[in-house]
Amino acid sequence: MISVSTLKMEFGDHVLFAGASFQLNPGERYGLVGANGSGKTTLLNILAGRIQPTDGAISVPNRIRLGVLRQDQFLYQDERIIDVAMMGNRELWDAMVEHRTLLENAHENFDADRYAKVEETIMRYDGYSAESSAAAILEGLGLPAEVHEQPLSTLSGGFRLRVLLAQTLASSPDVLLLDEPTNHLDIISIRWLEGFIREFAGPVLVISHDHKFLDGVSTHILDVDYEQVTLYHGNYTEFVGAKKAERERREKEIAAREKEIAQTMEFVDRFRAKASKARQAQSKLRMVEKKQESLVELPQSSRRYPTFRLQERRHSGRDVLKVKGVGKAYGDKQVLRGVDLEVRRGDRLAIMGPNGIGKSTLLKIVMGEVDADDGIVEWGYETYPGYLAQDHHESLGSLDMTAEQWITEHSPDRDIGFVRGEMGLTLFSGDDAKKPLTALSGGEAARLVFTRLAIEKPNVLVLDEPTNHLDLEAIESLVEGLDSYTGTLILVSHDRWFIDQLATRIVDIEPSGITDYAGTYADYVAKTGTDRLDAAQASRRAKEEARLDRIRKAREKQRLRQSRRV
Repeated sequence: MISVSTLKMEFGDHVLFAGASFQLNPGERYGLVGANGSGKTTLLNILAGRIQPTDGAISVPNRIRLGVLRQDQFLYQDERIIDVAMMGNRELWDAMVEHRTLLENAHENFDADRYAKVEETIMRYDGYSAESSAAAILEGLGLPAEVHEQPLSTLSGGFRLRVLLAQTLASSPDVLLLDEPTNHLDIISIRWLEGFIREFAGPVLVISHDHKFLDGVSTHILDVDYEQVTLYHGNYTEFVGAKKAERERREKEIAAREKEIAQTMEFVDRFRAKASKARQAQSKLRMVEKKQESLVELPQSSRRYPTFRLQERRHSGRDVLKVKGVGKAYGDKQVLRGVDLEVRRGDRLAIMGPNGIGKSTLLKIVMGEVDADDGIVEWGYETYPGYLAQDHHESLGSLDMTAEQWITEHSPDRDIGFVRGEMGLTLFSGDDAKKPLTALSGGEAARLVFTRLAIEKPNVLVLDEPTNHLDLEAIESLVEGLDSYTGTLILVSHDRWFIDQLATRIVDIEPSGITDYAGTYADYVAKTGTDRLDAAQASRRAKEEARLDRIRKAREKQRLRQSRRV
C-alpha cells in the first residue's frame, strides 16, 4: 500500500539512514525499532508527510487516510471527550457539525442540496454509528462512559493522551502510524490495543519500547541501524535472534578472510626474496591486495547500552517493611483501604492492579512522600531505601542545575573523575552531562536517578514504573542490573516482559482486596487462573469488581438512611 524507495535522511553532515527501500502491506504490522536518535520518529514523520526526506521517493495511493498519533495533550482543552475522539476523521466531523447546524436553522432557511451532500458524506463514513464506535474505543482504553461528556481539560495528562490515541483509532484510517502508543496505558488497555491492532485491516507501523507489545502485534520489524533501514520477518524476539545471527555470520566471514590474508602474506614474506618463488609470491601479493580492498569493516551499531551497577551498601535486617491498615482518600475517592503488607529481605515484589487503584500512592506513602489517612508504616532495622517516582523528574527535586552538578551534589567527598565515570556508565558524557535538569527527557531523567542510586547503594529499591520513557536497550540493561542486585526490590510496572524477568512475588491490588502470592507472575497465573495481562478476562473481572463496588456502596447508603430513621 505504501512503497518507499532509496529513502535518505540527513541533518547537515549527520546521516540518519540512506538507501531505505521497503513496502508497507495491508494486514501486516511493522515494529519500528532502533536506538534513541537513530531516526525512528523521523522516518515515521516522513511517512506521515510531516517531514520531507533528503532524497528518495514515497508512493502513497490517492485518498488513503493516514491515522497518525498526536502527542499534544493541550489541544481541544474545552471540547467534550467523545467529540475529541470523533474529530480524527475531519471530513466526517465537519459534515456532522454542518448537518446539525442545517437542522437547527431549518425553520429559517433549509438548503436541501447542501443537506443532501452532507448526508452523503456522513453515510459514506458510517457517521451515524461514529459516536458509538468512538465510545467503545474510549472504554477499551480505560475511559468509562461516565466521563465521555466531560471536557478534555478535566483529565490528567496521561488520560488526555489516551483520548488522542482514541481519536487516531476512531478516524477510519487506512494506515496506522503510531509513535509510543502504550505510554500511559495500563496492562488491560495495552492488551485491548493489541487486539485492535491485530484486527486492523490496513498496514500498521508502530514505535514502542514494550517488548511484549512488539511481540504481540508485529509481523515484521523495521530496524534503523548502521545508517540503514532493514526489514526482518517475524516479531521482536525473532528479530533479535536473526540480527544477532546475521552479525555473527558476517564477523566469522571477515575473520576467515583476514586469516586467509595473513596466511598468504606469510607465504609472500617467506618466498619473495627467493628467485624460484618470486613470481608466485608477487602473484599472491596482488591477490592479497585485492582481497584487502574488498574487505569491508563492519560498521558499529548505533545502539548504546547503559550499565546499571546497582549494589547495596550492607544487608538490611530480615524484616524490611511493615504496612498495617493503611488507607488513603482524595476527597470522596477512596484509593486505598486497610492495606496490610510485609516485606522481607530479598523479596522481589511486583505490585499490580488497574490504574487508579492506588499503587503509586502506596509507594509514596511508604517513602514518606504522602501521608496516609489511616494505618502505620514501619521500616525495618538497617534499611536504606532508594526511590524512583513514576514522574522521574519528581525524583530530581530542585531543577536549577545541570545533570553533572546534581550527581556531584549526591557524591560527597568524591572528585570529578568519579562523578564523570559513574555518569559515563549510564551514557552521560560530554555535552550530555552539562544538560540542565529541565532539558532532560524522561528517559534521561530515569538514567540519572539510577546513577544516583548506584552511588548511594540502597539496600531496598522502590521503583514506580521504572521503564517509562526508557528505550529497549536501557530496559534490557536495567533488567540485567536489577537481576544481579542483591537487595530487596519493590516495583510497580505495566511492562509485562520486565515483570516476567524480575518478580518472584506478586501483590495484586483490587477493589475487593489484596492477593499476595509468593512466586513468579507465570506461577501466579497458573495458580489462580487469573491473568491481569489478558484483556478480555481482565475486562470482565474489572466490570464484575465495579458491579460489586456499586452494590457495596448502595448497601452503605441504605444502612446510613436506616440509621438516620432510627
